Amino acid sequence: MKFADCVAQYNSMMSDIKARRFQPIYLLMGDESFFIDALCDALAQTILTEAERAFNQIVVYGLDTEAGAVVNLCRQLPMMGSYQVVIVREAQQMSKLEALSHYTTSPQSSTILIVCYKNKEQGRGIDKRQSLYKSCAKNGAVFESIHPREYEVDSWLSSYVASRGLSISPKALAMLKEHVGMDLSRIAREVDKLAVSMSGSGTTVTDQHIEQYIGVSKDFNFFELNDAVLKRDVARAMSIADHFAQNPKTHPITQTITMMFGQFRQLFIYNYLQWQSRRQAKPMPSDGELMSIIGISNTFALKELKANAGRWANSRVFAVLGYLRKYDAKSKGVNSGGLDAGELLKELLLKIFSEV
Repeated sequence: MKFADCVAQYNSMMSDIKARRFQPIYLLMGDESFFIDALCDALAQTILTEAERAFNQIVVYGLDTEAGAVVNLCRQLPMMGSYQVVIVREAQQMSKLEALSHYTTSPQSSTILIVCYKNKEQGRGIDKRQSLYKSCAKNGAVFESIHPREYEVDSWLSSYVASRGLSISPKALAMLKEHVGMDLSRIAREVDKLAVSMSGSGTTVTDQHIEQYIGVSKDFNFFELNDAVLKRDVARAMSIADHFAQNPKTHPITQTITMMFGQFRQLFIYNYLQWQSRRQAKPMPSDGELMSIIGISNTFALKELKANAGRWANSRVFAVLGYLRKYDAKSKGVNSGGLDAGELLKELLLKIFSEV
């Protein structure tokens, strides 16, 4: 299953929940907790009214309960309402979870069971060959949550921003992703914060908004450092490196090197495709194909890469990738020569610019 398929199923299930088209069983599983929590919360807030929830909504946790007790809860009848809702959170921590199949093979129409199973915390998922998975798929809805690759986050983030009635500039998007990382739950919280903070002050999130409301400098961040390096702007790159050296906790060198490595890897692939086009008469891929091949998720980033590719021959790019690997090891204490993270970063940049 691909991340795009996961998002499509999530949106479909959210539409069904809003339309009150409920299933008797929901098995929400996978390694991306954001979708699991969001679907569970939507069901918990929608199926019953606030007054009904006091009597007919039961939440248990896998570590504190057992399958037999959950089965007994599910077989109870609702009090003064159409449904009883039983939510099992952190189901991956329940021993003998498979025993829930004693209920899921023949669920009651008056009970809605929601099982939240987060693979990431246990390093394993529900066995799809077993009765629990098969009966949930047959008698209810199964949702598998997929963690995105880095290049897939941008499109999802843009969509989430749009769902809050906003749009976001490419630089602001890069700054937000850089600040938060790959944690979709945290990204969503920051976007929700932006939506509240920006109420009545425009609908496009810019780098100024990220700086004002989230606290990320619009001038001193990973995005700006990568941009300065790509454009061979030595003075700006060293100025940013100096800022990073003074703020090592918010700009760890390992993360800086990882992001720079990703950029030069993209540059290497693009240059190689150009070489194939010139030397082997192979047609250059379209922009859409290039974005997929290189791992770029927005046209702005691709435009910047194209504009600066001529500054970097692939022989030099290859040398830079070698420096990045070497200084990644140094940043982890291998032959660092006693230099701190800030000194290592400045030394690395000087090595990179020596290849220009």
